[in-house]
Amino acid sequence: MKESLTRLEDALKVVLDTVPVLGVEKIGLLDALGRVLAEDIIAERDNPPWDNSAMDGFAVRYEDIQQAHAITTPTVLKVIEDVPAGKFPAKTVGQGEAIRIMTGAPIPKGADTVLKVEDTENTPTTVKVFKEEKKGANIRLQGEDVRKGDCIIPKGKAIRPAEAGMLAILAKSFIFVYQRPRVSILSTGDELADLDERFNEEKIVNSNSYAIAAQVKEAGGLPILLGIAKDNPDHLKRKIREGLNADFLVLSGGVSMGDYDFTKPVFQELGGEMNFWKLAIRPGQPVAFGNIGKTLAFGLPGNPVSSMVTFEQLVRPAILKMCGSQVLSRPVVQALFQEKFSKRPDRRHFLRGILWMENGMLMVRTTGSQGSGILTSMVKANGLIDVPVEVEKLKPGDVVNVQVLGGGF
Repeated sequence: MKESLTRLEDALKVVLDTVPVLGVEKIGLLDALGRVLAEDIIAERDNPPWDNSAMDGFAVRYEDIQQAHAITTPTVLKVIEDVPAGKFPAKTVGQGEAIRIMTGAPIPKGADTVLKVEDTENTPTTVKVFKEEKKGANIRLQGEDVRKGDCIIPKGKAIRPAEAGMLAILAKSFIFVYQRPRVSILSTGDELADLDERFNEEKIVNSNSYAIAAQVKEAGGLPILLGIAKDNPDHLKRKIREGLNADFLVLSGGVSMGDYDFTKPVFQELGGEMNFWKLAIRPGQPVAFGNIGKTLAFGLPGNPVSSMVTFEQLVRPAILKMCGSQVLSRPVVQALFQEKFSKRPDRRHFLRGILWMENGMLMVRTTGSQGSGILTSMVKANGLIDVPVEVEKLKPGDVVNVQVLGGGF
């Protein structure tokens, strides 16, 4: 009897329903990039904390410059003080007076407008005004960026450079973030040799462990390389046990139906429970997910592209959820397909694609040959073209959904 295939959307629901969110830890701001906030960031003061000048110029009363004359008869104001950034004004601007002010300096009492220095002719004691300015011009108002008591960055938001800058403005030198999951990575197969091994022409370099480790780091996890397990049940069992102190165990290879694919029986011997074993996708039909004790385990295909694509669809969202992230999927855009493509209506396909903009429209084409062992198809790709199960043919001009991979286009 033919084993049924699990739909990807059903498999993803099973995975995400199983994955917990980790606890929190306190870290320094310089270590926060890419981490996910475990607390709401509430402003403890306004930003700017007081009205300040948006540029170098002169703080004046609008009524004194309201009737600015032509160049021949400019308004002349008396300069009573200089206020650099970092210093508060000591004097109040009165009728016919001005205070020289630098960018960021507090607006003095009595003033309601700032003139640009380039619109004036000035000496240490006077300033001639040739151009009327709008009332309130060139003033950054207190609290126009941040209001005291407002939630500025919500819990569950990943820290980018902009958030790091805002945390600095709010004087947050330490913040609470979600812990990062530890991910054990194991490749299987007698045909594999690791980078530090001497190997002959009969061996294949173990690229999967390093590609997966990079994917784990990009998603926010902490990769733990377990090396290579031989096509031997006892050796595979020992290597799997080494990885069970992690939050996730990710294996590549050994999940198909060949004579030397021992992952499924070894999982069962170790007390593991499998939620699904095969997916209705291509590349990557043989994919397993379950748990061995408290460790959540994924079995990915051995072919490099299949391994990376299935990681994108299932493992990456799982890591992101465990990290506390509120955004679990890649950005999806619509683009015009530029080729012909056909398939059977039995599986959802993920084609490696190249996105680009042309005449204001997003275009996409495949990277070329789509074989599951052609890793250059992933190297060239900046997106995965998502072809639904029921779609049998695509032609040039058809609109397709594309998952945008890291780096954009």
